[in-house]
Amino acid sequence: MTKKIKVLVVPSDHSGVGYFRSTKPHLHLDKLFPDEFHIDIDYSPRLDNDEWLKQYDIIHYHRTLGDYEQMETLNQRLKYLGIISIMDLDDYWLPDINHPAYHTIKNNNLHTKIRNNVRFAENVTTTTSIFANEIKKINKNVTVIPNAIDPTDKQYICNPEPSNKIRVGWLGGSSHLADLKLLNNLVSKLKSSKLLDKIQFVICGFDTRGKITMTNSDTGEKTQRDIKPHETVWVQYEKIFTNNYQSISPAYKEHLNRFVKEEFIGIENEPYRRVWTKDVNNYASNYNLFDISLAPLVENKFNYVKSQLKVIESGFHKKALIAQNFGPYTLDIETARQKGGEIDLNKNGLLVDSNKNHKSWFQHIKKLVDNPEMIGILGENLHKTVSEKYSLDTVTKNRAKYYKTLINKKNGIFNV
Repeated sequence: MTKKIKVLVVPSDHSGVGYFRSTKPHLHLDKLFPDEFHIDIDYSPRLDNDEWLKQYDIIHYHRTLGDYEQMETLNQRLKYLGIISIMDLDDYWLPDINHPAYHTIKNNNLHTKIRNNVRFAENVTTTTSIFANEIKKINKNVTVIPNAIDPTDKQYICNPEPSNKIRVGWLGGSSHLADLKLLNNLVSKLKSSKLLDKIQFVICGFDTRGKITMTNSDTGEKTQRDIKPHETVWVQYEKIFTNNYQSISPAYKEHLNRFVKEEFIGIENEPYRRVWTKDVNNYASNYNLFDISLAPLVENKFNYVKSQLKVIESGFHKKALIAQNFGPYTLDIETARQKGGEIDLNKNGLLVDSNKNHKSWFQHIKKLVDNPEMIGILGENLHKTVSEKYSLDTVTKNRAKYYKTLINKKNGIFNV
């Protein structure tokens, strides 16, 4: 019997990126290839114990294994022990200045440490060809393993909630204020065009958890306190999608300002709906609450090399997608709106050029509201684009081939 390839997986966290880029993909690798791979997932591996480490053929980690300062030495030691190491990276090392983590990363020189880790890494995996080309500037050993979806996962099963409105949705986290500001004045334009009564904006992920850091101006001492609900960035998001709460009823505004999780009675008649955050195993079920998915993106290096996860998720849920004509969204989306305004229904989405942010978001939404049959067609087309290419089975099979190639290369076998 052929010896199994033994893989140690060291996730960066217990949810979020650790779940999507480390834990879930390797559990699926174990499921599809139980006779070829043995997977161990360990958040605190014994990196100082050579004998323990030598049981593994491959070590997969996200961004770093322990202290950044030790990674060059550790990578050399792993190579000496005959262990293949793979660094996974899904985000550019330095966010844009508008990102909430920018100052923390910059002040702690974390971006330099991550970049050094890329340079020292034996192998690197990342999410897109765009990011791979950026990484190749400092490390040539880069392989694209995109984010993937398990279509049997209940949160990705398409089961839309019925509505008499066309729901326009956005699903994301707390670092996208600059992106969403691209949609300023969208609600007022829709109202002026008498389209707002036909629409409900659905914003998913609302969260009031978090901390605020305060600095004493006299001593420089930093202290933290719990964020107050009205201070959260999600309130800023809501102001964009409610025209500063002017588009909703007074009763609903009062309800929102109470920050309670109970659904508002009569929400189906409001032009805006707040949807509270869900855990990593359920968040994507929110796509069932809307028909059109929005993906605005400010043009900067950090966003340019991001993954196209929103395209993939929207496609698995068969949503019509309106996205920025920039970076990751150009990889799979072919815009249906042609020059002169004609619509090609063989395409799979609608793209917005950044120099037309002031009008194209409105124009695309108007086109879909005026022609609702297009929503289903574009959603089906996008589903056909992503359903096989980004299924977890497909990506996992490619991962298995990649790992076997690394093992064969180490063993001097080049014709497999």
